[in-house]
Amino acid sequence: MQDHLVRVVTEDGHLRAAAADTTELVREICRRQQADLTAKVALGRLLTGAALLGCLLKGSQRLALMVEGNGPLGRMMVETDAAGSIRGKLQNPVAGLPPRNDRFDVAGAIGRAGFLHVIKDLGLKEPYRSMVQLQTSEVGEDLAWYLTHSEQVPSCVAVGVELDEQGEVAAAGGFLVQALPPGDPEQLVALEEGLSRLEPTTSLLRQGISPALILSRVLEGHQFSVQQETELVFNCPCSRRQISDMLAGLGNAEIDAMILEQAGAEVACDYCCENYSFTKEERVSLRS
Repeated sequence: MQDHLVRVVTEDGHLRAAAADTTELVREICRRQQADLTAKVALGRLLTGAALLGCLLKGSQRLALMVEGNGPLGRMMVETDAAGSIRGKLQNPVAGLPPRNDRFDVAGAIGRAGFLHVIKDLGLKEPYRSMVQLQTSEVGEDLAWYLTHSEQVPSCVAVGVELDEQGEVAAAGGFLVQALPPGDPEQLVALEEGLSRLEPTTSLLRQGISPALILSRVLEGHQFSVQQETELVFNCPCSRRQISDMLAGLGNAEIDAMILEQAGAEVACDYCCENYSFTKEERVSLRS
């Protein structure tokens, strides 16, 4: 089934929630980034988190999440929009860390010290920017901390990635639950106690359980209505013209150096890893 997200609101208006299946886009982006096993899990969690937060956007609004820790992965960056288009990249795609206690060491790969940056383009003059310290470096808990303490919306976030025996992404997804005013935040605390007994989202997805049915388990005992269903797709808007404009912006001195040093030049997009080739003549034409 196509990756997608479902967003709902409880009938009493006290809770909103979303669940997403991000398996295909996580698989594709990790393949392009040439991520190792631990890096796949870390990046996949952030991609899923971006999909969940993206469902709160409207119109042409965009969101970027950046995790910057002191671990071997360095910087992870993910971008999404209200339409469910997502892309992501890793500074260092090879974590090179063994599992700890039979689990991928995501916190070690990201680093115990660092920051989560949130950038929102809401169509205003300047983007909204926020930064919080990483709490656990497990991604889900850090996103929940940001939403609860920076946006002042009590939140629960669960994101996961499961790999198969060949190390490929077998399932990826997660859910978000938020307490809405004038609801009682304690209602979310009580809900979290039940969530601790819920099977991991990736296990449910591998059983063929859809995001909508996952939400019925997450919100057990609560009636809700579906507000939104969105397809989630990997999409990188880079183009040859965009790369050409970037090269032209380097200035004549750098372009001249490229002309002298190389007969041809290739520029790769950091997100989709597509290569764009420029001949010597094309680079000469970029000079202003």
